[in-house]
Amino acid sequence: MSVDFGWESEWEPLPAADPPPGPSGLSRLRRWLAVATLAATVGCGGWLAVQHYQTHVAGEQALAAAEAYVLRLSNIDADNIDRNFAEITDGSTGQFRTMHTRSSVRLRQQLIDNRATARGHVAEAVLKSADRNHAVVVLLIDQAVRNADNPEPVLDHSRIRMTMDKVDGRWLASNVELV
Repeated sequence: MSVDFGWESEWEPLPAADPPPGPSGLSRLRRWLAVATLAATVGCGGWLAVQHYQTHVAGEQALAAAEAYVLRLSNIDADNIDRNFAEITDGSTGQFRTMHTRSSVRLRQQLIDNRATARGHVAEAVLKSADRNHAVVVLLIDQAVRNADNPEPVLDHSRIRMTMDKVDGRWLASNVELV
């Protein structure tokens, strides 16, 4: 049974609306520019993040290489002096390698004559600056030194600034200086 109250009209669908006008050339250009700007911003931010990450990784690698290298410099044994010097030369480049090669003959003989030994320990190491191929590290070294005149170890504390350069995928010391 159906009840008719008389006040309800029969439902009629609304007429179809006209389709919205298509975007004008100017609004399409604005939309394209907004999308391009967003993509460039995200791309640039991503590129900067990659650059920052690569610099961070390079700095960590340079710091680790400098710590290992300073132990080669501070651990010397007159009985194994040729091996010690070969390791020092292998881990160096540039100005420092040239200087070490020139002075090693005289220094080698002095270490042998005095039966010198030294044992170093890295007390602290700090990365001062870095990019993907160059880094500066400051290291605090505690070193116990003995020789024929002083059979009891003498403790020496040194602060060293070491410049590391990436050469053929390896971090090598290019400058070492006491500071």
